[in-house]
Amino acid sequence: MKKKNTKKEITMNDLALMVGKGFNEMGERFDRVENRLNALEKGQENLEKDVADLKIGQANLEKGQAEIKFELTSRVHIFDYKELEFRVERLEEKTGLSRRKQKMA
Repeated sequence: MKKKNTKKEITMNDLALMVGKGFNEMGERFDRVENRLNALEKGQENLEKDVADLKIGQANLEKGQAEIKFELTSRVHIFDYKELEFRVERLEEKTGLSRRKQKMA
């Protein structure tokens, strides 16, 4: 039994269609890759913006923290002053050198 040669001859037209189909498929793949890259770039831009916003927020928090520390430090000095003023007034009263008596006279 002889094998029949069932190979079809490829014409130039067939070859051109195959090459064209291959180019179209590659074009579609490149389009999908390009879309993914664009999405990644946009995501990176958003991340960069978020990091910049976080840096600004951190700077504002640090400034506020410094202001709070300054205020607390000032308040502690006021408390110390008031306590010392009270102690001096008591000592003046006990020694008879009260400023209040002198101011009234």
